[in-house]
Amino acid sequence: MIVGIGVDLVDIPRFERSLARTPRLLDRLFTPAEQTLKPHSLAARYAAKEALIKALGGSDGVHWTDIEVASEPSGRPVIALAGETAATVEARGITAVHLSLSHDGGLATAYVVAEAPDAPMDASGAGASAGAVAEASVDPTGGAR
Repeated sequence: MIVGIGVDLVDIPRFERSLARTPRLLDRLFTPAEQTLKPHSLAARYAAKEALIKALGGSDGVHWTDIEVASEPSGRPVIALAGETAATVEARGITAVHLSLSHDGGLATAYVVAEAPDAPMDASGAGASAGAVAEASVDPTGGAR
């Protein structure tokens, strides 16, 4: 069951200017592995992190450097979670996070879908809220367990 979606759009030249003006942003927003990437890839990863926060319904318990956007050998982007952010996502019952990235024409965009198991039906036939699912977990490497 989809419990949240998020989308974000980043102006790449504006993002590059922000990084040039405030170099400490690299350490505050990105993991060491991400920091080696080119600005257009960083902009897409920033968009992915923003989209994830939107899909989660807010930033409480979420930390930028606990979120790493990596690529599978096929090139498919994935979100890997660590620390308090992984615990927060698990506590919300989210078992899978899907990510799509794109950049072109000076813009980077990301789309995130957060999923939880189907909520059990109550006596009326209505599904319980995703927050009621307590046994779900998210693998910090990005895959569902």
